[in-house]
Amino acid sequence: MTEGNFVDYVKLYVTSGKGGQGSAHLHREKYVAKGGPDGGDGGRGGHVILKGNKNLWTLFHFKFKRHFRAGHGEAGGKQRSTGADGQDVYMEVPLGTVVKNTDTGEKIMEVTEHGEEKVLVKGGKGGRGNWHFKTSTNQTPRYAQPGLPGEEMNITLELKVLADVGLVGFPNAGKSTLLSVITSAKPKIADYEFTTLKPNLGIVQYRDFQSFVMADIPGIIEGASEGKGLGHYFLRHIERNSTLLFMVPADSKDVVKEYGILLNELKKYNPEMLDKQRLLAITKSDMLDEELKQELATEIKEGLNDLDHIFISSVAQQGIQELKDKLWNMLNEETIHS
Repeated sequence: MTEGNFVDYVKLYVTSGKGGQGSAHLHREKYVAKGGPDGGDGGRGGHVILKGNKNLWTLFHFKFKRHFRAGHGEAGGKQRSTGADGQDVYMEVPLGTVVKNTDTGEKIMEVTEHGEEKVLVKGGKGGRGNWHFKTSTNQTPRYAQPGLPGEEMNITLELKVLADVGLVGFPNAGKSTLLSVITSAKPKIADYEFTTLKPNLGIVQYRDFQSFVMADIPGIIEGASEGKGLGHYFLRHIERNSTLLFMVPADSKDVVKEYGILLNELKKYNPEMLDKQRLLAITKSDMLDEELKQELATEIKEGLNDLDHIFISSVAQQGIQELKDKLWNMLNEETIHS
């Protein structure tokens, strides 16, 4: 998937169909002088329905179609026949899609399961035919109900990437490089900040044909939770990850401090993020000798309450299998506890 095709935010207009008119038909038959009312009900208007699809990873298919209209219900007929319902419109969305009312900002629903269907706007009810209104004093009502109008709404779809592991780090921390080494994803990699402008997803192949999904989120900078840089726009993608892999390069001036800034940004954005499992990866560690690694390990133990950490080098392929093992164990612990 190219970067330009990753669409995670889109505004749409949806409207359901109106209900069909009830029929005011009177029964006419040879030798039946007064057949009475037999007008049927109108059909309901079509719904606009959201449907989860695990094979979709982006909202790109909404980029060029922004209006969705369901069909109108048909009018009722004679012999109490009900009009056909209006055609429903199905909008397939990736798992992790959140729907908001664009005008009010209110969250309406979210879709998290494959095949899950949720009615976004309901079609109008069909009008009742005249046979409903027959009474002892009014044997031949010549009126019926009109159908009810449909609903319309301006909506915003936001995609929160559903991945098992989210990569958290400052720009240029080596996240894209790790993803390209550990998965078959092909993210854009360069030695400057904000190379990753869209989240990249990759499938990590593990032992015995098992796998898990890893997401490279664009780099956080200090102040991201207030909207500085690109951070705030992408922090929502980390909310869905069950495990967070913090990445700090070995040539950082202060590993403990950098980790603290990253953690603080997540906390300010959403305190619940701190409940997730965390692992610290010291990247580019092929430039460290054993003595420097030991010093850093001591710093982490003292400054971060013995946070679980690992030294890796994507380029030199150091610690990659060990990292996979640690992440797999953390993900399966998470599954057991939940």
